Amino acid sequence: MELNSDSISLYVRHAFSGMDKVLNRLDDTTVNTLPPVWGTNTVAGLIVHCCELAPSWFELPGMGRESVRDRDAEFRAQATIEELRARIATATERTCSVVEEFVVGPTVVDHPLRDFMPGADRSDGALVVHVLEELFQHLGHMEVTADALVA
Repeated sequence: MELNSDSISLYVRHAFSGMDKVLNRLDDTTVNTLPPVWGTNTVAGLIVHCCELAPSWFELPGMGRESVRDRDAEFRAQATIEELRARIATATERTCSVVEEFVVGPTVVDHPLRDFMPGADRSDGALVVHVLEELFQHLGHMEVTADALVA
């Protein structure tokens, strides 16, 4: 399998574009609202989480660079639709830029965070699939949450 930055970036952009479209269905209140009765996160929290996880996974376990984030705070974040759209745009460009560097290498296949990836596959291809899986999984969470909030 050939890792190609254009292909990876295409899917990164596709996931973030879907998140931006979810925002079309919400307002500044509902984007920060937890659906009643069932346990999930707010759309704002999920977006902030995705905007942090995507570039940081390519940076830290991907290339062994320092990447600081507060995962718990990401899920608690609150923001306006405008702020979230700006975060999505910034994260998309940052992630695609980091992807270009990641594909060229060098990468760090023995980074301990790669232990969180399924199975024993610590390859760069597995890391790419893992990041895309997380982005699209959370996009689905956002869509279901928006459905519950606007029903």
